[in-house]
Order: sequence, then structure tokens, then C-alpha cells
Amino acid sequence: MTIKVIVIDDEPLAINVLKNYIEKVKDLQLVKTFSNAIDVGSFLQENSIDIIFLDIKMPILNGIDFLKTLKTQTQVIVTTAHDKYAIESYELEVLDYLVKPIPFPRFLKSINRVIKLKKSVDGEQISPPVRSHIFVKVDKKKLQKIYLDEILVIESLKDYIRIITSSSKHIVHRTLASITEELPSSQFIRIHRSFTVSIDKVNIIEGNSLEINGIRYTIGRSYLATTKDIILNRTV
Repeated sequence: MTIKVIVIDDEPLAINVLKNYIEKVKDLQLVKTFSNAIDVGSFLQENSIDIIFLDIKMPILNGIDFLKTLKTQTQVIVTTAHDKYAIESYELEVLDYLVKPIPFPRFLKSINRVIKLKKSVDGEQISPPVRSHIFVKVDKKKLQKIYLDEILVIESLKDYIRIITSSSKHIVHRTLASITEELPSSQFIRIHRSFTVSIDKVNIIEGNSLEINGIRYTIGRSYLATTKDIILNRTV
């Protein structure tokens, strides 16, 4: 993986420091340096760049004004001797803000953020989607993780509940009301004093009952109108 970068700074010493740092990181390629920001816009229209190292205090066109005119999605890392522009820079969506003199470890930390982002965008490092879940106590010591997208029905057994999932059943010392309050209302609905069901798992509604996974469950009279309205009008 190659990350192409440019440096915009009116101080030759500052450019040399960044050059030295860039050479130490194998994934970085310094494409060009600029002593002012005036000509960078046209350069970016013709060249694909991943990172701009941008100074703030420069003649004619300063870094803040340059950021306001930037039309590409190129990531910008500000490199400046002044910390007072940090808030304004972050409001302009810079990736990082490095204050001179910049220690190499701080520079490297910033670059590692870029590498992580680029790998994610390029598909080299795709994090698995987070699955929502709950933990329930199935005996005095053991807590069981249950993924919400696997729950079909939760049935009241007086002071206990039976959680029925697509692959298992669990008896838990809790009330149906308490666990229903804990679950997201966008995914679960109480249909009876004895049943809370997963909205997406409902296959059939007929009269005062519904079917999940081939099993019929009665919809309580006081729950009927709300249950049908939510399930039948669900769009996602």
C-alpha cells in the first residue's frame, strides 16, 4: 500500500523535518512540496493525493483559507507552530492537528490513523458489523450472551421467562415486563401479557393471533390494534 502525500509550508526547515519523517515510513510517498498554497488547487485536480501536510501561517493564502477552498476529499493534517487554530481546523474536518516542533512518535500516530482509514476504505480491513446482544443470568453464576437478531419469542412463566431463539431456549429469573423494557421497541413488541415477540420474525397474522416459526401465539385483546398497526406498517 502506498500513501501519496504533499507538504505545504513556507519554512524550508519545517519541510525538511517532514521529509525526513516521511522517508522513515515505508508506506508514505512524498510526491511534491509547496512553499505556498496558491498553486495546490490546480495540482490536486490533476493528481491523486491521500494526505496534505498543511501549515497555517503562510503568505498570500493561509492554511485556513486554503481549507475553505479545498474541493477534493484529500485528508489534511495541519502542521503549525500555533495551537490557537485547532478548533477552527477541526471544524473544517482536518484529520489531525500537529503542533511544531513535531515529535516523530506523534507524527507516526497520525499516520497510523491514515493507514487504518485507507485500509478500511480499500477493503483490506473490514470490521464485522456489531451484533446487538444482551446477557442474561441462566443460573446463579453463569451469564449467557443472546444476540437480539436470534430471539423469536419471550414467554412469561410467572417469575421467570423463557427466551426462545432460532437455535435454543433459556429459562431466566426475570419478568416479561422488565426484559421487554430493556429491548429496543423498534425490534420487539409485547403482544400479550404472556408474550413479547420479535417484529421481524412474524410470518403470519390472522385474526387475534400471529405465527412465528410455525407456532401460533395469541394476541391479547388490549394489544391487538397496536400490534397489527406496528407489524403491518413496518417498512424496514
